[in-house]
Amino acid sequence: MKKICVFDLDGTLVNSLYDLADAMNYALVKNGFEPHEREKYRFMVGNGISTLADRAMVIPKGMATDEQKKQVLADFNEYYTKHSLDKTVPYDGITELLTKLDELSIKYAIMSNKPDKFTKSIAAKLFPDNKFAAAWGQRPDFERKPCPDALLAMLAELGFDKSDCLYIGDSNVDVQTAKNAEIDFCGVNWGFRPESELIAEGAKFIAKTADDILTRL
Repeated sequence: MKKICVFDLDGTLVNSLYDLADAMNYALVKNGFEPHEREKYRFMVGNGISTLADRAMVIPKGMATDEQKKQVLADFNEYYTKHSLDKTVPYDGITELLTKLDELSIKYAIMSNKPDKFTKSIAAKLFPDNKFAAAWGQRPDFERKPCPDALLAMLAELGFDKSDCLYIGDSNVDVQTAKNAEIDFCGVNWGFRPESELIAEGAKFIAKTADDILTRL
């Protein structure tokens, strides 16, 4: 049996799509860019906020300047700090799953490309009764996923081996992260990306309910 489950955050534990979309659209409009339909953000998020800005800042000719991107990111952060939980909620069965992991004495943690401060605050506010062993977002001392370094460093800090871990996520980035870390992976089909993306990337098992994750332990 596994000793720790490490979860992606956005699209895996919580549905945060509309809050992310609203924050980026606010920043885009404020800086003279066209906003996007919320659903289009399903395929923009997943690689960190900087990459999200790159994908969202559409210019008919050429590329946005570094100064424009810097301001868009600043406005995104200002808005998202105040509105990160307006519409964000845990997916069905997630809170109950974490409680079952507690009962099984299996640790759980978060590894996200979302900025670290937002990762920690959302975990604390949406899961007040669940004790994550760690909640890591994007940090300056590690490359973003799918680089495995942060995930491996987290496991080492917590005292676990690769074989102790099941990594759970909803996108091709998560499949790649698990592959790069040589860690067992469980996909989920309720997230931002279609199940076909996970299969194409090589996912061997995709959970259709939160309880399905328990079968991979």
